Amino acid sequence: MSKKEKQITRLLSKPKDFTFDELATLLSTLGYKKDNKGKTSGSRVAFVSQRTADVIRLDKPHPRNILKSYLIIYVINKLKENGDI
Repeated sequence: MSKKEKQITRLLSKPKDFTFDELATLLSTLGYKKDNKGKTSGSRVAFVSQRTADVIRLDKPHPRNILKSYLIIYVINKLKENGDI
């Protein structure tokens, strides 16, 4: 099993300790580019698919780096809609 497949499997298991950094790495592997343009973007981040131009928008978690469960479900649904997983 490749690293990419392991990351996808981990995401699909909806772990309670999935970090923003893990998500950014996975999305980069799937062909998404991180985009947070502008001075006022703050913690709002968009990941844009270089293949389909679809966008996944979310807030960076703070003060800890762990994603909330609803964000994990949102990302899984968007990746399935876009045909990435």
